[in-house]
Amino acid sequence: MSLLRRRLHAEGLSVAPAPAASTAHSATARVVWRFSDGKAGHDSQSQGLVDALQRRMDIDCYDIAVAKGATLDWLRQRFPAGELLPDPWLVIGAGHATHLPLLAARRARGGRALVLMTPDLPKHWFDLCVVPEHDRPSSQANVLTTRGSLNRMQPIHDRSAVQPHRRGLLMIGGPSRHYGWDHERVVEQLSAVIRYSPVRHWILTTSRRTPPGFAECVRDRLFNRNLKLTVYSWRDTPDPWLTQQLQRVCCTWVTEDSVSMVYEALTAAVPVGLLSVPALRHDRIVKGVDALVASGNVMRFADWSRGRPLPRPLEVFDEANRVAAHIARRWGRS
Repeated sequence: MSLLRRRLHAEGLSVAPAPAASTAHSATARVVWRFSDGKAGHDSQSQGLVDALQRRMDIDCYDIAVAKGATLDWLRQRFPAGELLPDPWLVIGAGHATHLPLLAARRARGGRALVLMTPDLPKHWFDLCVVPEHDRPSSQANVLTTRGSLNRMQPIHDRSAVQPHRRGLLMIGGPSRHYGWDHERVVEQLSAVIRYSPVRHWILTTSRRTPPGFAECVRDRLFNRNLKLTVYSWRDTPDPWLTQQLQRVCCTWVTEDSVSMVYEALTAAVPVGLLSVPALRHDRIVKGVDALVASGNVMRFADWSRGRPLPRPLEVFDEANRVAAHIARRWGRS
């Protein structure tokens, strides 16, 4: 109860208004409430799982934006934000802000609470915790370990339509709690990849964390009339864009701070090179990237620059479908 009281104080006893929602619902469909904290990386994980569930069974999914007031809702055994919705079979969330809303919704309306990534509340409070292996979760009946984060990509096993060396993708992240940023070092690596790789056309995309001015610097420094380089800001890449690009490219290079992008490329079965950025600490995220390198599924720039070819992933990364299959086996009949 002390955890809840601390949350109650922090949230100022405010209650989120119920979102507008349609009550139309298939009588045979299982209802999923997907909680969103508005962060693209978290939404990609939860939506990826919903997509995978919908490939297996009839699902009606309702998105609920989280807001303050979940502690009060939990204490009063109510959930106003879902009052217009059918009772859930499953409530899903990714990100710490979704944890208490999940529990409040389950207590008020039933269903099973599933959290993606390690929760900041006790794991046994949830019906299922889907936790990346780099978090080193303890072995528990309600904990399912995954290789990295879930995403919306589907493995592309038949790449016969992809022309060798025709198109490559460059995905740029930025500084984070785990990695710093070295502007010149990243540009130098990009320059070498573009200059010495046989790829003829490069697509570069930034992310929310990419420092301002980086894309413009790349255009100015790496422009070559004999080379086709197209630069896209993350603001100009709507949801299907990355999926479409990963279906067309023969390889991708990702700054190693962008772990979610790395796993999206691995899920698409695309060869992945890592552009090095300085690690701030040797924590679980950095160790997870090191493990991917050691396994041979990805390659760092330093190894590629010595003449080694960029490898295709040695293993299959299909975690959203694997988690969905686990849920279907466990709760599909209930």
